[in-house]
Amino acid sequence: MPRQIEKQPPNGGMVAEAESGARKKEEGMLFMNLGRNVFWIALVLAVAGTANAVEISQAEWDQVKKDISDLRQHKSAPVQGVARSSEVDKALDSKGYGPDATVKTRDGKLVIGGLMQNWYYGFQNDHRALFDDPTINSVADSNVASDNAGYRIRRMELTFKMDIHENVTANVKIDPAKEGFAGAPVLIDNQINTGYAFKTINNVGANYQSIVGSTKPEGFGSTSLLGKVQSGTGSTFQAQLLENAYITYHGVIPNTEFAIGQFQPKTGENAVRDNGQIDFIERDFAGLLDAHYNPGAYVHGMYWDDRFQYWISGMQSNGDFFGSNSTNQANRVALNSDLDLGLRALLRPVYKNETWGNLEVGGGTLFGKHGSSNNTTTIGNPGTPDNGLIEVRTDAYNDFAWLWYRPGAVASGLWLRSEWKQMKDRMEPGSVIDPYGNGDDTKAPFSQECGKPILTHGFYAAIGYKLSESCFCDSCPGWIKPCEFAGRYCEYTNVLVADPANDSHTDLYKTRVVTGGINYYIKGHDAKVQLNYNWVMNPKVDNNPGLSFHNVKDDSFAVNFQVEF
Repeated sequence: MPRQIEKQPPNGGMVAEAESGARKKEEGMLFMNLGRNVFWIALVLAVAGTANAVEISQAEWDQVKKDISDLRQHKSAPVQGVARSSEVDKALDSKGYGPDATVKTRDGKLVIGGLMQNWYYGFQNDHRALFDDPTINSVADSNVASDNAGYRIRRMELTFKMDIHENVTANVKIDPAKEGFAGAPVLIDNQINTGYAFKTINNVGANYQSIVGSTKPEGFGSTSLLGKVQSGTGSTFQAQLLENAYITYHGVIPNTEFAIGQFQPKTGENAVRDNGQIDFIERDFAGLLDAHYNPGAYVHGMYWDDRFQYWISGMQSNGDFFGSNSTNQANRVALNSDLDLGLRALLRPVYKNETWGNLEVGGGTLFGKHGSSNNTTTIGNPGTPDNGLIEVRTDAYNDFAWLWYRPGAVASGLWLRSEWKQMKDRMEPGSVIDPYGNGDDTKAPFSQECGKPILTHGFYAAIGYKLSESCFCDSCPGWIKPCEFAGRYCEYTNVLVADPANDSHTDLYKTRVVTGGINYYIKGHDAKVQLNYNWVMNPKVDNNPGLSFHNVKDDSFAVNFQVEF
């Protein structure tokens, strides 16, 4: 659980000082009385030792004994009129220190949280990637940078939530693991090399390309992926450590909050879920497309015990929805001339019902005008080069819908999830392969100069069964009770190739992935281990004799060790 840091009472130290001063004053008076009596007794004894005729009265002796007794009792009794325990004494007596203790600040309430995910993963070894075609178009496509097993610190998130005022809250999330895990392969499809979830270009090494030549079919392609893995620099994910950085204003208008700053766009369901609470180690294609951070603002309404909620947002989408120009959308200068408008809503018609469980449905859209240029021949030939931002003005949208159901009664422990997505936008000029050499740019004939807008689509469906929440929980052996068994099917049109008849048209091909997994909950999501195996079915070319895809063997196995607090 996140650790809370609460406000420190301002007068705690003054109370402790008052108690200490009163005690010292009374102790001083007692010592003065005792000292005076002892002095007179000593004087009398001295005189008696000289004259041998002085005696001590019984009353005086009794008074000395009484003073000594009073002093002893005072040491073990509280001072009259002043509380014995200070704030520090109370904290020590109640063991209010050490692990799980509340740390206090002068103003506000700070909640600190964190998420660490350490991965081990492995792929089938296949050094040839999807576009590798030595027989028809002589295309070289290397997979050597994406089929190696290894370890990875996938996330090391730190979150800070500060209630600075009853109506104002600041939210910050950073992830130092994003400092630059160079060329990290995507578990569900290690062929992805463009944007968030696409395969659009072939991979070649820089040294190989310099020898063969980038204008030849055997030598053209992108050197980015192999270069990142070779040097250990750069990242296939956004490099900024800063993820969330937004302020919410709430509690003024009933059931409504406002936010401004940087956060995940309010699109879909899988992407906006906490990274520590997703059902599988890697999100599906739809989740990957939405799991990034953008500057913006939103209004969030909550009604009917949160059973109906809506979001209206204005977002700064930098470039295209595909991420083909850059996966770094966060905290940067706007690339598009206009902002996007987002609409999202969810409804829970069945909610916390012991028999029927919970049902949630939702959907929405994020849409706008992307780009800043009207020049569709942005690279050069034919036409005039674009002296500016080369993003072409495009009507773009990101539509989504989802369903989640967790039944109750005898079916408790079972859950079902599904999400559908379609995106329309334009790919970055020069980012899509043209294996036929028909590109309009004579300097790069094997890449699509400026393709027309494309519509991509896909979905996922998942099912799971959590034994600790099932009706068989009490009869399960202790070693298997923390297990959850899950399965998922997902598909998306994420492989793009320029059309042989018209370079500005794009042919789309679909990748399919089946995932089986076991989640072992040591302490809920705070401490768990996940095991996944992904069966990857890459697309095949059946209706184009002039194109060939390599049947890549790229199934993967992964283990996630997670701690969240």
